Amino acid sequence: MIRVLQNLVRRWSELSLALQFLVAGGFCLLAVMLVVGSWVTMQIRDGVIRNSAATTALYVDSVIAPLLPDLRKSEQLSASAKQALDETLGQGALGKRLVSFRLWRRDGTVLYAKDASLTGRRFALSDNLQAAFKGSVVAQFDTFDGDESKEKAIGVPLLEIYNPVREPWSGEVVAVTEFYEVADDFKATLASTLQSSWLIVAGTTLTAFLLLSGIVLRGSRTIDDQRGALRRQVSELQGLVTQNSALRHRVQRASRRATALNERYLRRIGADLHDGPAQLVALAALRLDSPVFSGDGESRPAEVEMIRKTLQDAMREIRGICTGLVLPQIETAAATDILRLAVEEHEHRTRTSVTLTLPEHLPELGPSEKISIYRFVQEGLNNAYRHGRGQDQAVRAGMRSGRLFVEVSDGGPGFDPARAEGLGLAGLRERVESIGGQFETLTGAQGTRLVISLSVEEQA
Repeated sequence: MIRVLQNLVRRWSELSLALQFLVAGGFCLLAVMLVVGSWVTMQIRDGVIRNSAATTALYVDSVIAPLLPDLRKSEQLSASAKQALDETLGQGALGKRLVSFRLWRRDGTVLYAKDASLTGRRFALSDNLQAAFKGSVVAQFDTFDGDESKEKAIGVPLLEIYNPVREPWSGEVVAVTEFYEVADDFKATLASTLQSSWLIVAGTTLTAFLLLSGIVLRGSRTIDDQRGALRRQVSELQGLVTQNSALRHRVQRASRRATALNERYLRRIGADLHDGPAQLVALAALRLDSPVFSGDGESRPAEVEMIRKTLQDAMREIRGICTGLVLPQIETAAATDILRLAVEEHEHRTRTSVTLTLPEHLPELGPSEKISIYRFVQEGLNNAYRHGRGQDQAVRAGMRSGRLFVEVSDGGPGFDPARAEGLGLAGLRERVESIGGQFETLTGAQGTRLVISLSVEEQA
């Protein structure tokens, strides 16, 4: 039983607010309509019966009262009074409307009855008779007691009326007339009135229900829309949190690898300085200390020239090393100018040609993006020259799905990225990924393509 209730509660909570209101509100308003409608119709029924009874009683009293003697002094009706009542109740409009008539004395004696067998008999006073003797006009519609079987057997709707008979001068109730009026027209009028009242109550309830349903439905739709928007925002936020977490891990890995790469860069620079310019400077120093240089022989000018050439070679190698470390002034240059500069320098250095494809406009980039693009094109073209033999070298840039992409390709034999991605490409990958970019290497027998993509939505 508890599980069934829990399932019902769960299913109920899964319904929308509009459906919950349609179910709960519909039942509540239906119950209210039945209660209010029953109360209203009961009041209308009682009011119509009371008013109709009062009108009929007044009419009957105006006809019967002149025929009655002073009932305070006379305990029995005279033969002439009974004959007058028989003639009045047996003919004319009043005789057709009244199917039964009784005149009651206060002690329960029937002074006169249309059914002569009841005249003179004594009965216990009913509640309606007692109320009438207290001065109230009492009426019932189609309601019969146990001693009213004859009236019930007639088979037509009857309006039962108890009307007090008062003394003209004192107003005291001295008798009660009980009569049954044929109420065909009254029944039809009452049914029409009750039907109209039910229609009004039902129409009012339905109108209120529709108005409230419209308000609740609109509010439910607003809540559902807001709930859906909130779910989408939460989903987007969860996606952003996941992306940020992945990016944070990538940045951490890139930072650790960058540290290791910096150490390797420093060792390579130290090795280049040690094996190149340092050896030449050391050679020049040895020649300066040689006896040939310190003498005045004919060989001294040649030795000086040799030392000068050695120092020039050392200076040239130092400049070459510095060229790989120091970038041109690119902070104020546009992205297209940076790409053209990298391609022109490679062509001048290698005496090869590069196909450059650029759009009319590229978005403005930050210094980190500019340096990354310049280093990428420089290293990519160097690899294309060394490994691809300079065949079909090409550089292409553009926008794709809101991201800037730069591609360096060649028509060489390709290489194994797992083995060949050494210090240069690894450093470029770390540099690009550290600023939120993506680095891709595609190589095969038909050539090699290096592609990077950067998000430039904020810089555009």
